[in-house]
Amino acid sequence: MIFRLINDCRSLGLNRGVPLLLFLCLALPLLGQQDSSNAEGTQVERTQPKVDSISNGDTSEYLVGAGDVLNINVWKEPELSLGNVHVRPDGMISMPLIGGVRVGGMTVPQIQDMLEQKLQRYVSSARVTVIVSEIRSRFVYVTGEVRSPGVYPLLEPTNVLQVLIKAGGLSPFARRKSIYVLRNVDGKQQKIPVDYVKVLRGNGGLNVQLQVGDTVVVP
Repeated sequence: MIFRLINDCRSLGLNRGVPLLLFLCLALPLLGQQDSSNAEGTQVERTQPKVDSISNGDTSEYLVGAGDVLNINVWKEPELSLGNVHVRPDGMISMPLIGGVRVGGMTVPQIQDMLEQKLQRYVSSARVTVIVSEIRSRFVYVTGEVRSPGVYPLLEPTNVLQVLIKAGGLSPFARRKSIYVLRNVDGKQQKIPVDYVKVLRGNGGLNVQLQVGDTVVVP
């Protein structure tokens, strides 16, 4: 390749007295390849998806549900401590010595108290700390003409406007007056209309409070 470049330079009359131009003839194609390689690397890096963990914050009043992940620490008892304990669909987990216990529908303080009482038979003055490391049981769904459709945790009272903000807002093609919430009630699906324009004007009565499992549809 280098010899071909030298011959190309000589054909242009650069065979004598012009070392700088000869260098440029050799270097510029290589620099172009390097820039192309760097550009491709940048493009790959930008297309890599971001994976964000769910921050559970203060979960003292949170009701643990199926799919949630717990970290359980028994003070001075590492063999009884467990990490990444998944709550089963029936709301149960398994603990050393005490076996299966139901934690679904309980708050973190209630789970700690219950485990301490059950461990008293085996460990004197048992002290248990429970942390909800991942919340997977309380979600709402946002689909349609929003910038970031997907699944969003419902850890506190949230209305349609608030979850649309979390989803990055509406796209330019969204039909603002045709937004609705799909909700399952006693096995039947309900369609609750939401007039986004009126909500923005302050008509709070149309700003639906979301429930676990709701789907916000933005046509």
